[in-house]
Amino acid sequence: MSQELNLSTSSHALDEETARAEVYGLLSQLYYQAPGDALLGQLQVAVTEAPDAGGFLEEPWRELVACARRLTQAQIAAEFNSLFGGVGKPEVYLFGSHYLSGFLNEKPLVKLRQDLAELGLGRSEGMSETEDHAAYVFEVMRYLIAGDDVSVANLTQQMGFFNQHVQTWVPQMCLVLQGHPKADFYARLAEFTAGFLSVEAQGFDLVE
Repeated sequence: MSQELNLSTSSHALDEETARAEVYGLLSQLYYQAPGDALLGQLQVAVTEAPDAGGFLEEPWRELVACARRLTQAQIAAEFNSLFGGVGKPEVYLFGSHYLSGFLNEKPLVKLRQDLAELGLGRSEGMSETEDHAAYVFEVMRYLIAGDDVSVANLTQQMGFFNQHVQTWVPQMCLVLQGHPKADFYARLAEFTAGFLSVEAQGFDLVE
């Protein structure tokens, strides 16, 4: 989750696929941990104008970048820890099982692990969270777009994984974050996430 990000956009089909993968990679990094100085610096200088003025994601992206410019790395890290860290129950859960079943480590996680195994994927030793963590499912989507193995990294697999393991709960998580009184940067991130996933869902609907 440490790949360099190109936070610009392009209208070419190949570049659009690259941009999709990079957005998923960015979301994975930001939901896994607070941005370090390097990533925050990239966000602070990111282009905020979409190729087509008034694009659906332009405003939430602009708000996210503005928030990154307004807050310090320490402030965002403190917000991350306040929302997602601490001992015991966090303020906001980042795990799909919580939203799908009301409990952690339940059947949705089992199903996710089965589907990942069919894709030949699994949790790396360095990943401290379970596979239904938002950061993990976003990283899987990034791989299904940008991976080299076309038998796994293809549109059919993207659509299936998105419909089963992303769209089923991440929008609800975003709503919780957007309405949380302690969320500032992560409320903006949630708004951008929800908008991006809406665009993704519409794109997949056109394929079906």
